[in-house]
Amino acid sequence: MLKVGLQLYTLREELEQDFEGTLRKVAELGYSGVEFFHFFGRTAEQVKALLAETGLVALGAHRPYDVMLNDTEQEISFNLEIGNKNLIVPYLTEEQRNWEEAAANLRLIGEKCKAGGAVLAYHNHDFEFTEKVDGRPAFDYIFEAAPAEQLQVELDTCWVHFAGYDPVEYINKYAGRLPIIHLKDVKKHVDGSPETVVLGEGEVNLPAIIEAAAAAGVEWAVVEQDFCSRDPLASVTDSLNWIKTYEAQGGNIHV
Repeated sequence: MLKVGLQLYTLREELEQDFEGTLRKVAELGYSGVEFFHFFGRTAEQVKALLAETGLVALGAHRPYDVMLNDTEQEISFNLEIGNKNLIVPYLTEEQRNWEEAAANLRLIGEKCKAGGAVLAYHNHDFEFTEKVDGRPAFDYIFEAAPAEQLQVELDTCWVHFAGYDPVEYINKYAGRLPIIHLKDVKKHVDGSPETVVLGEGEVNLPAIIEAAAAAGVEWAVVEQDFCSRDPLASVTDSLNWIKTYEAQGGNIHV
């Protein structure tokens, strides 16, 4: 049974204006956990206290690739203090996409995380599938080059779909190495560009993804909407309502 979290990047403007108040609202909506991407100058003690107050679980944190490479120990220490063990590299810039070098660096960071009591994961977009290494997706190359004990998978199922691959196949392929998925929906415009939308308003087969993830032992399904056409808090509320409806129909997900 999947637990439901929120990637806080969706509420980045709200957090910048009122970090504490926004996290309280997320808890009030019914999300069980949050995935950080920025701490807006708060200390680990302040974040830990806020999590204790709201009952939210720190399920993960997206931290920039160069920060993880250069300040690994500091990142591990801060996140373990707030109760988070999952450190996730969320994105590689075009300049950072030397795949052999990136895989080597991820192994290095992952070994430091393992030694420090944390877990390193990598979160994909679509370019890891459209860019190839020796004829196969760069995504697969990364995870073949780095062993599971050094690098776990955080599968953004929406971007797998958008890249033209089957998210269910990839969930099955990486079962046992996949503690977290991103649950996201998208519409593809006539010009081929993506628009991220509220769950259930796009073209992604969300029920198939949820059931495959539950069968694969995934712990967290993390709601994320990169850009919202309406109020972001209303959008994450509507996405959670879609999940509640699916849960009520017997889906393997629990709010």
